[in-house]
Parts: sequence; C-alpha cells; structure tokens
Amino acid sequence: MTEWFGELAARWPEMWPVLWLGTLDTLYMVLWSGLVTVAVGLPLGVLLVATDRDGLTPAPVLRAVLGAVVNVGRSLPFIVLMVAVLSLTRFITGTTLGPTAAVVPLSIGAIPFFARLVETALREVDRGVIEASHAMGARKSVIVVKVLLPEALPGLVASLVMTVVTLVSYSAMAGAIGGGGLGDIAIRYGYQRFDDYYLWATVVFLVLMVQLVQSAGDLLVRRVSHR
Repeated sequence: MTEWFGELAARWPEMWPVLWLGTLDTLYMVLWSGLVTVAVGLPLGVLLVATDRDGLTPAPVLRAVLGAVVNVGRSLPFIVLMVAVLSLTRFITGTTLGPTAAVVPLSIGAIPFFARLVETALREVDRGVIEASHAMGARKSVIVVKVLLPEALPGLVASLVMTVVTLVSYSAMAGAIGGGGLGDIAIRYGYQRFDDYYLWATVVFLVLMVQLVQSAGDLLVRRVSHR
C-alpha cells in the first residue's frame, strides 16, 4: 500500500492537468444540461399537474400525451439514448464528440426525470391553499407563480439537487462515446490503458463532486424550508 501511494505521489504532477481538464469538462456538461433541464422540465412538470383531472386546467388528452412522452424518455437507458440521438446531436451542435455535444443527450435524458420530480413536489402542496387562492379570484397563472411554486420550493430544490447528481453520473457515461470529462478519462486512461491510478482518481473526483453538490443542496433545502 505504501508503494502504491508513493507511485501515485510520483505520478501526480503528470495526472493533475488531465484530471483538472476532465473536471472542468464535467462541470461544463452538468451546468449547461442542468440549465436546459430546468428551463424545459419545470414547465413540463407544471403542465403535468395543471392538466390533470383535478388540476387548474383539466385536459385529459394533453395530460395523457405529456405523460406518455415523459414515460418514454424515462424508460430508455442513458447509454442507449446517447446513441439514439446521435443524429440530433450532430444537427444541433455540428459534432457528436466533446462536452458541448454531450449536453444534448444529457438534457434529453434529464428533462423527463426532472419533470416527474417537479410533478411529485407540486402534488404535495396543500390543495386548500390553491382553492383559497382560486376563491379569492386569482388567475391560474398567478396561482402557479405566486402559490404553487413557492409552496413547493423545498421539494423543487431537492428535486434539482437529485437531478444534478444524476447528471454527474450521466456525464461519466457520456465519456463512453467521446463526450469528454472524467468518464472519458476513466475509460481512455484507466480502462483501455489498464492504469488503476487514473481509474481510481476519477472515481474519487466524481465522488467528491457528488458529495459537494449533495451537501450544498441539503443546506439550501433546509434554508428554504425555514424561510
């Protein structure tokens, strides 16, 4: 064990630049795919609740279509989804390689996941609060923005944290098809070159990243819960 750590210390100056660039690529992928996921998944989750039978604007047909789309998106394993949308990725970004290209399948894979989490969080809001707002003559859009979303804020934040953690794991899988990031380093340097030092270093970096995200998210959830 002492020899292992000694070898790691000797190789660290060589490994650090590679791992640092991989970390930056992973953060880039998670950041942009997270923004796209929230921008699309949040309204989609609101629509799933609002168009339900007991929602603000019941629309069973639209609700069924949206539910089916979300279910299809959630049912595909991410590694299959990445391959399936290669043509779309090339159309949008002009390439299928690199962190920017990986943002496309990451977003497509995370949007249905986040939308369902948003739906669950919104359903936990006390219907009495919504009915009281409705009785006072508030418009439906106002009820969503001023009542539904603020009341569900702790659950929404927790859902976002869970989604970001999921995106970190998805981004590691994106390395399997040239998406870059820590997953790509683990495959190219660790697996293909049989280099355990790189392999375990990427594992440690990913674990630390997830722990930091989860800890920061838990702190934020506690703060908004006691606002």
